[in-house]
Amino acid sequence: MTRQRLSRRDLNTLAAAGVLGYSCSGWLEALAAQTAHHPQRRRACILLWMNGGPTQTDTFDMKPGHANGGPFRPIATSVPGIQISEHLPRLAQQMGDVAIIRSITSREGDHGRGTYYLRTGYLPQGPIQYPTLGSFLSKELGAEDAPLPNFVSIAPFRLFNPAAYGPGFLGPQYAPLLVGDNPNFQPAANGNVADMLRVQDIAPPADVTTPQFDHRVSILEHMERDFASRHPGVSPQSHRTAYDRAVRLMRTAARAAFNLDEEPASIRDGYGRNLFGQGCLLARRLVERGVAFVEVNLGSLPGAPAGWDTHVQNFTGVRTLCNVLDPAWAQLIVDLRQRGLLETTLIVWMGEFGRTPRINAQQGRDHFPNAWSVVLAGGGIRGGRVYGRTSADAMTVEENPVTVPQLMATICRALGVDHARQNMSNVGRPIRLADHGAEPIAEIVA
Repeated sequence: MTRQRLSRRDLNTLAAAGVLGYSCSGWLEALAAQTAHHPQRRRACILLWMNGGPTQTDTFDMKPGHANGGPFRPIATSVPGIQISEHLPRLAQQMGDVAIIRSITSREGDHGRGTYYLRTGYLPQGPIQYPTLGSFLSKELGAEDAPLPNFVSIAPFRLFNPAAYGPGFLGPQYAPLLVGDNPNFQPAANGNVADMLRVQDIAPPADVTTPQFDHRVSILEHMERDFASRHPGVSPQSHRTAYDRAVRLMRTAARAAFNLDEEPASIRDGYGRNLFGQGCLLARRLVERGVAFVEVNLGSLPGAPAGWDTHVQNFTGVRTLCNVLDPAWAQLIVDLRQRGLLETTLIVWMGEFGRTPRINAQQGRDHFPNAWSVVLAGGGIRGGRVYGRTSADAMTVEENPVTVPQLMATICRALGVDHARQNMSNVGRPIRLADHGAEPIAEIVA
């Protein structure tokens, strides 16, 4: 049977007719399946952001037998010769779809500067307001008339550098929809967090009819246009964009993507009943419905209150974090593969820098940008391989150093985006997606 793609006009017609007014999980699942298998499906990216800077020597670049190695032990993966931490056993079984870059290097050991650098590809300097990765990639990959936002940020922690999470010179239309925002560095409680991951207030009050709602929106739009014409600038444009996006979301049945209660309990359990695990499940549901870029933050947890910033009791914190990371990441890969989405979805795992191989007096590891790891998985990547090598003490890169602009170019190439493409900045200067001179890592790009 030939599947036909429903246009946005079709969706609006169905909604107006009341066809979408009931619980539409079955219809949405059919739509998601149709979208996933559409021959012209756009690529998507899921960023798993490890707030605070994850330790490479306790996760993906272990040094057993060396004083810097610590107490954790490596385990075999599904790919002969590749070993990772014993605290990532489920991910180890998915290594055929994973590529580890063990030779990332930069000079930015400050949280604010490192966060900005890894999330934009550029150092914070001068008047240029660089867009975050999700903004410039969703601009390239997303559809302007998509019913859902093209960029969704789940549980972001923006205290280190708020500008690293914004659209910069691209403007507010490329800003993320924030879900489960965590502005105060509070540990995310475990348990049922589905309510935190819903978009609040996206349905009109029960006593407001559809004609009344449409009329009120029309009045609002008229007032917004009038005000913006008399007071041009970023603030009025941001205000208008926010309301436009909210109204679009309210009018589409696809907003049910945020309702995790539609998922079977076994699937939710597989991801882990915590904010990060359910955030990864939400990321899958959003990508399934055509969202171009989703980021999920793993930072503070009970037992790891500073997230990956493990200056004190590193091994206790990393064990706690990996117990949350491992099932969620592995289940995400499995789910995407089973739904035919892994080939078109790139997963990026990274933080702002690595951590010192040497263990400090508080059994912690400090900031270390010299030599550390980033992991890529899924679409556009040659899985089952390791790129780059660090020294036996993990202090230096010995083979194939990778810069941040080179990483950005590799991410772009994996997503089918020209890394040399330019956008006009707020100072009238064209800016490439990846800094000038950067080239993708050919060995790991499919």
